Amino acid sequence: MSGLPVADRRVVRRSVLRLVTEDGRAVALVLVLHSAAAVAGLAPPWLLGRIVDEVTAGGGTAAVDRLALAIAGCVLLHGLLARYAQYTGHRFGERAVARLREAFVARALDLPISVIERAGTGELATRSSVDVTTVGTTVRDVTPVMVIAGTQLSLLFGAIFLLHPLLGLVALVGLPSIVGVTRWYLRRARSAYLAEGAATAELTEALTTTAEGARTVEALRLGADRVADGTRRIGRLWATRRATLALRSVFFPVVEASYALPIAMVLLFGGLLLEHGMVTLGEVVAAALYLQQAIEPLDRLLQFMEQAQRGLASFARVLGVGQSTGTAATPAAAGAPRPRAPTSAGPGRLVVGGARFSYPGGPEVLHGIDLVVLPGERLAVVGPSGAGKSTLARLLAGIDEPREGVVRLDGVAVTDLDPAERCRRIALVTQEHHVFIGTVRDNLAFAAPDATDEQMRAALLAVHADWYADLPAGLDTQLGDGARELGAADAQQLALARLVLADPDTLILDEATAALDPTTARRTERALAAVVVGRTVVAIAHRLNTAHDADRVAVLEDGRITELGSHDELLRAGGAYAALWRSWHG
Repeated sequence: MSGLPVADRRVVRRSVLRLVTEDGRAVALVLVLHSAAAVAGLAPPWLLGRIVDEVTAGGGTAAVDRLALAIAGCVLLHGLLARYAQYTGHRFGERAVARLREAFVARALDLPISVIERAGTGELATRSSVDVTTVGTTVRDVTPVMVIAGTQLSLLFGAIFLLHPLLGLVALVGLPSIVGVTRWYLRRARSAYLAEGAATAELTEALTTTAEGARTVEALRLGADRVADGTRRIGRLWATRRATLALRSVFFPVVEASYALPIAMVLLFGGLLLEHGMVTLGEVVAAALYLQQAIEPLDRLLQFMEQAQRGLASFARVLGVGQSTGTAATPAAAGAPRPRAPTSAGPGRLVVGGARFSYPGGPEVLHGIDLVVLPGERLAVVGPSGAGKSTLARLLAGIDEPREGVVRLDGVAVTDLDPAERCRRIALVTQEHHVFIGTVRDNLAFAAPDATDEQMRAALLAVHADWYADLPAGLDTQLGDGARELGAADAQQLALARLVLADPDTLILDEATAALDPTTARRTERALAAVVVGRTVVAIAHRLNTAHDADRVAVLEDGRITELGSHDELLRAGGAYAALWRSWHG
């Protein structure tokens, strides 16, 4: 399985900057409010130092009372400013997360099918759930905390320097060890958390595939093997989590030990300055209180730095989805505009020239395919299982790109077309189908969002979806888990109704009626034949009656087209197709 890419640091930094600047006013307001709150928080230690100096100098209680009231006022002001700063920060975070989720969904929906298949459902599911949630938490909770803590620390240490520059220098004595262990941690954290995310995706993939194939696992008695595979993947995930835990077990103890040293040194060195009359007792007390006050924001900053590393690693994985262009998106990936096939009143001309194809890590499946599908033609592709029929269908639809050769629509490579243009011109319906959770109308609207109820009903009737008449609420009937369950045949007819609504120029049917019983399949094929008049149809057929009705038949054997002609011509030739036809009819 080839996983989805991960964005590099440059892309992540640029995306973070864009995420912040898109709501620049809110960010500026958050910074102003937090800075004002931090300034208000600086006043109490300084005022307390003034109280100490007043008492030491023998001042009266009136001065002390005034200073105490000022402390109370500053504490109240700090609380109000901090509250509104956090409120504004959370609103900004929620808006940023909403934009991020929308962008992720858009990028995921733009992924070529081949990329999704190679990546696996577990990888995409993990990025869309765990990683997006982690990034959301980082933007909404972690980033404001780090901004607040950074602002507070800058002002606190600045205040100590204002009390006395020497006290400020002494206050920095704990920073070398903190900076050193932080750099050590950051050099290792990104790769460690990326590995943890990849291991989580692998475990999710294993659990998902096991659950989806539960009946097969039970029928073949593969339960023990699946449990063993899950145990191995859990072991790999546990190893990656132990690696990140090892980083934290070094990082946090060193940081915690560095907190007490500056306070002790300020008190010791402040005593020496006090003896020489260079500072007052109140200034030494204020400096010590500032350092004590700095522990909490510094602790939050370093703790959330760990969460920020998780967030940045997850952000890199989320952004990587947008870089998953696959082979069908080369021009867009390079920043070049995509070409458009010439606009015509009908279907275009499909030309396959010298197409060779192999799946990653596998042998060659197609060996130099040459084929021309004329506009409006109905071509049936037949052959034994494993001959490469479905692979050829994927190349014609632009899902995969030939390793050698080209597939062109009206002179333009299919894989170079804009995805929206390609979907408008070519539609592929396979044996696989999906019923989305929602109403019948919702399921049909995927193909044609602007379709009316009458058009949707007509599409269902066109594919002989007789079951629609029994639905209690018609198009508003809920489908999916916990609602109306459609059988395989009904679900495939729903997929074919989507095809009717999409109304493309070229239809590629990869055994699209395979799940239907012979009678229903025949009726559906006849209905489609009436619907697709004037359109190009390429039908991957396992029932030879489809080939009988086609204009031409291509016989695919071992990745090569061995025969090409009409049904009658191939019967007279007495080759592979004639043998298949005789076998089909007993």
